[in-house]
Amino acid sequence: MKVEIWSDFVCPFCYIGKKKFETALAQFAHKEHIVTEFRSFELDPHADSSARMNTYEMLSKKYGMTIEQAKASSDNLVQQAAAVGLTFRFDGALSLNTFDAHRMAQYGESQGRGAEMSERLFRAYFTDNEDISDKARLVELAVEAGLDEAGAKAVLETEQLADVVRGQEEEGSRLGIRGVPFFVIDRKYAVSGAQSPAVFLDTLNKAWEAKYPVLEQVGDVQEGAACTDGYCAPGTDNKA
Repeated sequence: MKVEIWSDFVCPFCYIGKKKFETALAQFAHKEHIVTEFRSFELDPHADSSARMNTYEMLSKKYGMTIEQAKASSDNLVQQAAAVGLTFRFDGALSLNTFDAHRMAQYGESQGRGAEMSERLFRAYFTDNEDISDKARLVELAVEAGLDEAGAKAVLETEQLADVVRGQEEEGSRLGIRGVPFFVIDRKYAVSGAQSPAVFLDTLNKAWEAKYPVLEQVGDVQEGAACTDGYCAPGTDNKA
């Protein structure tokens, strides 16, 4: 069963939501049958990394709040992250363009290291306040996530996987995704936002039951003649 996660690496609720989903998945009885794939979504495709605007300035400009209000809002996110075991820091975080980070994440997906690459990008941005738009640093992060250095460089030195990123963004738009994180489970159920682990677990169970329904048995089990495990009890009327 497949779980697709649309997210952006500068989205705090995407990292928090990812952690809550992972908590739910660890409790899911059939977790070994779940395939998780990370899909691309840019909150601001036109973000200019060269502007070097910090998070507080970005929030102030975008939402018309004061720098103090922006800091208070960010402090609230720090507490929410801590509640699920994540460390967020915003004092050194910048507003960045994430297109190349998404290309690197898709390179990770293509090499079977999508989860590792996505986790490394999230941690680099929110915990370490690194510039995940810097191509040299992206290559280093890719290597840290277990990817081939030469392959990572080749992606960033060309337009490789740009069409994959754009294609996933367009697909998300067709599905009606307007905000992230957005979880699509087996293309049947959707969970929007950083919901609780209980919500994720309930949805996983519903999706599993829909895909592999349990048969409802009717009739009296004791009275119905049947053979089990290659054995027929003497005296029963077991006819072909």
